Amino acid sequence: MTKADLIDEVSRLAELTRKDSEVIVETIFDSVVRSLRAGDKIEIRGFGSFRTRQRKPRVGRNPKTGERVEVPAKKIPFFKPSKELKDLVNEGIPAGSAQAAPPTAVPPAATPAT
Repeated sequence: MTKADLIDEVSRLAELTRKDSEVIVETIFDSVVRSLRAGDKIEIRGFGSFRTRQRKPRVGRNPKTGERVEVPAKKIPFFKPSKELKDLVNEGIPAGSAQAAPPTAVPPAATPAT
């Protein structure tokens, strides 16, 4: 879903004009960004929480030239989904199947001889 799709969905469900829906969606996103810039944590019950994490400075490499590059310390946004959101996303999926690796065939040499 894109931002335009989200605006259309809000417009349809709330029976608002597309322009009013766009203002609402933009206001929410701007509020989240402003709070993260200020160092605040945003918690939306039943959905998840947004916060920033601090990354340390490090030495990286330019993939094209291989040259060493100093990467400065920076803050990155981080989203942690709530248990309710995780449960809703996984609704109808049997437990363990989302993380399970596909079964592998047993090599013929490993089967017992009869």
